[in-house]
Amino acid sequence: MTDHPANGLDDVVHQRVRLGILAIAHQARQVEFGFLRTTLQLTAGNLGQHLTVLEKAELIQIEKGYEGKRPRTWVTLTAAGQTALRDEIAHLKQLIQQVEQAETTPPADR
Repeated sequence: MTDHPANGLDDVVHQRVRLGILAIAHQARQVEFGFLRTTLQLTAGNLGQHLTVLEKAELIQIEKGYEGKRPRTWVTLTAAGQTALRDEIAHLKQLIQQVEQAETTPPADR
């Protein structure tokens, strides 16, 4: 028997907010903290905590700077982050496929 796809899900990546951060960062070269906060409907503190988890896992890189006189924080996906996101999506696709196959396959005789 093969390993179930759910066993391959990464707890760091799979959490809803962190998966959202990685997906948004994947779509943009750099994403600004305020954009993430607004898009994911989070408080600054909550977003900051999730970014810390992803940064410690080396899935994102955080750069602080200024845009004019206003402080800004930018988030960039690392190569490891790209791989982690790609792997997570692959496991999710396998899981969805198993669920869909189970829906179309008649139940086995008991």
